[in-house]
Amino acid sequence: MSPGQGFCYRYCVPAGAQVILTRPDLQQVIPLMVKKSAKKATRQPAPPAAAARAAADSKPAPVHAPGPATMHRPSDKKHTINDIARLANVSKKTVSRVINESPFVREETRTRIAEIIRSTGFTPDPQARGLAFRRSYLIGLVYDNPNAPYVINVQEGALGALRRVGYELVVHPCDRNSPEFLSDIRQLVRRQKLDGMLILPPVSENNTLADALREIGCPYIRIISAALDEPQNLVQSMDRQSAAEVAEHLAKLGHTRIAMILGPTNYRSSQERLAGFSNALADRGLTLSPDYIAEGSYTFESGAACAEMLLSRTPRPTAIFAGNDETAAGVYRTAYLRGLRIPHDLTVIGFDDSPLASRLCPSLTTMRQPIRDMGRLAAEKLIAKISRTEGPSAAATTVFPHLVVRESSGRPAN
Repeated sequence: MSPGQGFCYRYCVPAGAQVILTRPDLQQVIPLMVKKSAKKATRQPAPPAAAARAAADSKPAPVHAPGPATMHRPSDKKHTINDIARLANVSKKTVSRVINESPFVREETRTRIAEIIRSTGFTPDPQARGLAFRRSYLIGLVYDNPNAPYVINVQEGALGALRRVGYELVVHPCDRNSPEFLSDIRQLVRRQKLDGMLILPPVSENNTLADALREIGCPYIRIISAALDEPQNLVQSMDRQSAAEVAEHLAKLGHTRIAMILGPTNYRSSQERLAGFSNALADRGLTLSPDYIAEGSYTFESGAACAEMLLSRTPRPTAIFAGNDETAAGVYRTAYLRGLRIPHDLTVIGFDDSPLASRLCPSLTTMRQPIRDMGRLAAEKLIAKISRTEGPSAAATTVFPHLVVRESSGRPAN
């Protein structure tokens, strides 16, 4: 066919009609046909794998009977106290008593609930718990004491008891000599919404503070060395009797020139120890001379300074009873600088039996005071008061220190 001559092209149109298209017509139609074919090419049928998946998804999932492993597998659901009560077939109140370690639950029931709590991973919601019982689950600990080991040991003992029942400790150092002391404590109770308070010596010796706490309805426990309150409000250490035991030990060793380094004389513990020590010496025919009494501050530095003064006396003492182990360590330093050997030239006895006592060389004879146990007992007693449960709250809680004899005490040199 020569150029420019028309040719036939069959093109289907509606109703099956046929038309004869010339070259100019084809130049318009062909691009449209190519575009249409491209659209059809993009419509691919689903691949066999996808079709199989779609068919599988349309089938109902098989139902399997739960096996033992499936039944006990922990879920991601956060359990509530209502779930624990339902699983244990008890009331929510009973579960709450177990959580709070109430004594009014049978041991068999307690064990069953505790096992369900453990297996489900249930933990009480502190906010919901606080709202339900109208408590903050916060206990304050107030102190003004230069003896850091003492404070730390009380804290550790208290925390061990408090956390078992979901309480936390708010530690508040204070200045008991400040004019704002009482208002500061009142604000602490209100601001933190404290459920109760533990009070360490010497702050615990302040009867005005105890009165203020009673006025605002804040339960408290005083760790103290004398019976200054009702028994249900005290954990009492028998400092007077403890000091008497030290006096007896020194008398048996044969010492007659005996000195004592007190803590601050406005501390009740210092007063109790001085009375117990001097009276016990008198009972054995010995005298605690005023020249052999020095006032320290329960610190290493004060121990060294007081020992310097006492060992300058003529005749010098052959034994020194220090107010605590920190003070005794200061005595060790002064004795070393003076060329005195412990215990050959000087017997030294401390008080508390802190970790320092066994680390000194020679190791320190000291009166062991179970400070951590005192913190634990005070916390348990306070929780019993808050919960109004039968327990240690109503009884007098008395702690008896005892003497631990080590290498620093011996007979006086001839």
